[in-house]
Amino acid sequence: MCLAIPGKILDIDTSCSLRMATVDFGGIHKSICIQYVDAEPGDFILAHAGMAITRLDSEEAEATFVTHEDTISQAIEIARNPQTIFCTFGDMVRVPGTKGSLQQLKAEGKDIRIVYSPLDTLRIASENPEKQVVFFAIGFETTTPLYTLLLQEIVSRKITNLSLLTSLFTIPAAISFLAQDPECKIDGLLAAGHVCSITGLREYDALAEKLKLPIAVTGFEPADLLYGIYQVIRLKAQGIDRTINAYRRAVPTQGNRMARQKTERFFTPYDAYWRGLGKIPVSGLRLRPEYEQYEARNRFLCKVKPGIQASACRAGEIMKGKISPEKCPLFGNRCTPDTPLGASMVSSEGACSAFYRYRTN
Repeated sequence: MCLAIPGKILDIDTSCSLRMATVDFGGIHKSICIQYVDAEPGDFILAHAGMAITRLDSEEAEATFVTHEDTISQAIEIARNPQTIFCTFGDMVRVPGTKGSLQQLKAEGKDIRIVYSPLDTLRIASENPEKQVVFFAIGFETTTPLYTLLLQEIVSRKITNLSLLTSLFTIPAAISFLAQDPECKIDGLLAAGHVCSITGLREYDALAEKLKLPIAVTGFEPADLLYGIYQVIRLKAQGIDRTINAYRRAVPTQGNRMARQKTERFFTPYDAYWRGLGKIPVSGLRLRPEYEQYEARNRFLCKVKPGIQASACRAGEIMKGKISPEKCPLFGNRCTPDTPLGASMVSSEGACSAFYRYRTN
């Protein structure tokens, strides 16, 4: 059996003939060859036998952009409990809420653990029966089925000391919301192939018809993106508003029916708050009433409630394409990759972080 391990690139050494990187594997730093992978510091890679075999399109990194400030504050409220072990993906520890970040709380000595898989929490809960273990379940349609596997195990094993703090979103409702904003002038859309591999194309076919826009489903490799852009431009030039699958090698038309069925078993849509965007109708997923006992915010009776927060951060406008990062008054002074205030500065995949790293004077 071959084992590949995910890690985060800290820095790159270009002094030798091969591109080598220092990679963080949950606190353990290793030198990894990245000669055949297009990756930069801050990116996630999958490593096997000392070599990076692919760059990870980190969905949890994407979810940092939209996870609401009050959800982060709920996470902090729960993690402060001395009887709690709080587990999360790596990027989430740095995302700021209204009351600081999980990283600051970890520095204070609270038991906050970075995991690479939600299923790791099963072992942690088993080894710590006297503690309540909470997993920060963030993401979109792609990661949600993995959380259903965790829930299946919790229910079948009757585990009482493990719960999820959910922050789950669905893409089509957000696309519809943004496309109908008169200030968002959208001519065409690239749909994320990894999401469509789960959802299929039906919802995107309906979106193309409703919004009168061409949509191309594509991957994240440069050739895939270029092909997707080409297809959108071709459809636009022909005046055709429909969805085309430009990523057939990975996206079946029907998606993954089993994954969708598992999601529908445990989760139901609701009107969710998106960071910087406000409330978007039927754009989130929460646990069905029969499984609400496994929702951490219910188990811990969180006092923080979601709502609109006043902030000088203009990440929402940046994500909508209304302004560029340097137009935000916090950019580059109070908000930097080392001290992020907006979610799009936290991850290397965020617009603010990329602009900060690659801007020219």
